[in-house]
Amino acid sequence: MLGAAGALIAGTLIAGTVTAPAAEARTARADSRHHDRAGAEAYGVRIAAERAARTGIAWKDCPKGWGLAAPIQCGWVTVPLDYAKPYGRKIELAVDRHVSTGTKGERQGALVYNPGGPGGWGMRFPTRVTNKNPLWTKTAQAYDFVGFDPRGVGRSAPISCVDPQEFVKAPKADPVPDSEADKRAQRKLAREYAEGCAERSGWMLPHMTTPNTARDLDVIRAALGEKKLNFLGVSYGTYLGAVYGTLFPTHVRRMVVDSVVDPARENIWYRANLNQNVAFQVRWDDWKAWVAQHDSVYGIGDTPQKVEQEWLKLRAAAKKEPIGGVVGPAELIGFFQSAPYYDSAWAPTAKIWSAYRAGDTQALIDAAAPDMDDLAGNASAENGNAVYTAVECADAKWPTNWRTWDRDHTRLHRDHPFMTWSNAWMNLPCATWPTKQRTPLNVKSGKGLPPVLIVQAERDAATPYEGAVELQRRFKGSRLITEKGAGSHGVTGIVNPCVNDRVDTYLLTGKTDRRDVTCAPHATPKP
Repeated sequence: MLGAAGALIAGTLIAGTVTAPAAEARTARADSRHHDRAGAEAYGVRIAAERAARTGIAWKDCPKGWGLAAPIQCGWVTVPLDYAKPYGRKIELAVDRHVSTGTKGERQGALVYNPGGPGGWGMRFPTRVTNKNPLWTKTAQAYDFVGFDPRGVGRSAPISCVDPQEFVKAPKADPVPDSEADKRAQRKLAREYAEGCAERSGWMLPHMTTPNTARDLDVIRAALGEKKLNFLGVSYGTYLGAVYGTLFPTHVRRMVVDSVVDPARENIWYRANLNQNVAFQVRWDDWKAWVAQHDSVYGIGDTPQKVEQEWLKLRAAAKKEPIGGVVGPAELIGFFQSAPYYDSAWAPTAKIWSAYRAGDTQALIDAAAPDMDDLAGNASAENGNAVYTAVECADAKWPTNWRTWDRDHTRLHRDHPFMTWSNAWMNLPCATWPTKQRTPLNVKSGKGLPPVLIVQAERDAATPYEGAVELQRRFKGSRLITEKGAGSHGVTGIVNPCVNDRVDTYLLTGKTDRRDVTCAPHATPKP
């Protein structure tokens, strides 16, 4: 065996020696093309930003159908489709704002927000002011709250991959395969989805990248008349912020990133989803323990093991006969996954499940099944999924060999069954993606980047804790606030004075603690 291995290695080395000059030449050409394009894009974003600074934003009352009542105002920012061609085709991005509520002397500029996704609609952000959200009262006195739909999202040149009514139709196949035939069927659906993206939105797909959205963000900054950007990003918005900070370090004034995507190149995006499957199982187990603790209220099971058994029974029954004809295992996962995501969903999810067990079938159907009459909502859901897929598939190279996917997800499913196969099928279109997949940006500090405030729950399911640690390592001088023992996604939106006060202080003064801070968890949900 040693001899055979040695011979194989020797043969490989010889072959490498023979082909090295050609390989080096190809690499040099590829690097040259990359640098040429990067230079062209850097030039293109400067052109677009200068143009936007001159034009500004024509703020008006928002269209009635947008659900954004005065005093919120809406407008448009024009950006290049391809930053390497700044004088070529343009798209328009929808933006909105609520002006700062403080005095002229208190105002510090605009605070721009991204809620995540990719594919999240960001234009609800100003409603934190109109709804008088107490967590943001002080910040709203100092900043205009600015939201925007990223490229491809909502009203910003929206993309689509399939008819929305077909996209939401239920019941869908059980994500957990029973056979190779089940896997082949899911692979076929994923391939057809990728083809549908090309057919319906092919002109946008090559340009649906996080670096392009970061460039859009810089153009928005210029259109707002801001010399530097104040930014709040949650979930995927943290990766957008990390890319922005890398590309435009001297353009950052204040940046808060909450629930952090691991920005390491090798993590974007295939490994990120594998890690997510593990973290979701951990948080799912946390929720089951909470349900068991409150068995006197819900009557589902008085131990986490019994709650899991009841979940498996529910899942099996829905697979055999979908609840109400529309809620099968896939729809159940879509509903129940909100509990590992957000503590605020713990009690409502358990209540609906408990009611179902007591005979109230309709509550679960209403919560888990699609509303086929909600055409606008279904279109929004389909658009969000299309953008999610387009960005993650375009940002990075994905495995194209099915055996890699099958091996990794089969292994993970054994100990982390809650989300693994569901997540696999959601991302599998990237294995047959029809347009070029890029190499992720090397996220790092650049000269002039100010301290960035990082906020993270220790047991977050969607963005595991290691991501916050990695971003802090890469962004020198950043400070990390850890909510220990907690796991809700989106920490800045939860009442925890230890976190809330520090976020306010940073946004209002730019000051951070001299060291990283560990906060006790926010209050545990009550049944």
